[in-house]
Amino acid sequence: MCRHEGPRWGCGRCAPSSMLLLIQLLSAAPFGLLGEETRQVSLEVIPDWRDPSPNLLHIRAVGSNSTLHYVWSSMGPPAVLLVATNTPHSTLTVNWSRLLSPEPDGGLRVLPKNSIQFSSALVFTRLFEFDSANTSEASAKPPGKPYPPYSLAEFSWNNITDSLDLATLSATFRGRPIQDPTGAFANGSLAFRVQAFTRSSRPAQAPRLLHSADTCQLEVALFGAYPRGNRSLFGLEVATLGQAPDCPSVQEQRSIDDEYAPAVFKLDQLLWGSLPSGFMQWRPVAFAQRQRGRESSLPCQASPLRPTLAYLLPQSPIVRAFFGPQTDFCAFNLTFGAPTGPGYWDEYYLSWSMLLGVGTPPVDALSPLILGIMAVALGAPGLMLLAGGIFLLLWHKQCSQYQPIN
Repeated sequence: MCRHEGPRWGCGRCAPSSMLLLIQLLSAAPFGLLGEETRQVSLEVIPDWRDPSPNLLHIRAVGSNSTLHYVWSSMGPPAVLLVATNTPHSTLTVNWSRLLSPEPDGGLRVLPKNSIQFSSALVFTRLFEFDSANTSEASAKPPGKPYPPYSLAEFSWNNITDSLDLATLSATFRGRPIQDPTGAFANGSLAFRVQAFTRSSRPAQAPRLLHSADTCQLEVALFGAYPRGNRSLFGLEVATLGQAPDCPSVQEQRSIDDEYAPAVFKLDQLLWGSLPSGFMQWRPVAFAQRQRGRESSLPCQASPLRPTLAYLLPQSPIVRAFFGPQTDFCAFNLTFGAPTGPGYWDEYYLSWSMLLGVGTPPVDALSPLILGIMAVALGAPGLMLLAGGIFLLLWHKQCSQYQPIN
């Protein structure tokens, strides 16, 4: 029996310990699923000892009674698995021989299997491009002449180990098309930056989504790629597992508070099933500058979810390895920008962020600034009425007093 084989790796053969890269950062953080108060969050890269190029990033958040697993990979199109278990001892096992085979079923498992409370996946399948030069309506669908899409399964991605940032618990998948006959990506790339968190907070940059240790953030950035049109708009196709006979639901929340994302009063959420469930959360805004100021904000439009078949989508090995030959998928498109106003053409830059989590989605409370404004706005008229009433009462009393005449 292989002396290095264990429940985490499940390699099935002996691997030199020097080939195993495990980068683990532990921290306590508040959490709200299944009564958890704190979690230990770890980030690890799981390498194949024979070939380090396949990317497999595992984020593990352990609580006293449960564990969350996020497994990110750029094998095939970029994808992520979400798995929640009801034990703090659940582990991820990888059989690389099976995972890299044409039939990867069973190559990736979370054990014990009966501890799994929820599981689903997201797959980012295609990058769209539209020429909106002759389109005047921002609501036009499609928003311009479509060019042939880029299949993200046909991208070459960097080694994830080289981009690990231990200070921020982040890693970046950066890629460009394997075949690029026009040279559009000669000086550009598409990046997926994944970040885990140790506590509840907000990023310093917009859209400043509220996060906690039970969530991870994805930032998608396109930069330096030469567009095929003078005023090109870009978009992403996102696929997820369907819940027959329906697709996951999408909800829209509105708020009067735009302190964290100026001029953005909406928050969109994709929800899988009933609790404990997963969610994807984003503000309908993207940015055309790295500074992400209000002047560079772009509208982000999401199409309705539509059922689709697995064979119509680029296949993700990790999704197939965990779920088997799944046939029920739902897909939707995100389109960034409008024919008028700022756009990718300004600085050849585009970024969009979203949160992924399990349990109850974070809820934005009214900020102290807004509460202060409301208190002043509602309290000032009341004080004026009270002061006016007292003045009238005193004035009436003074005028009604009888003055005797000598």
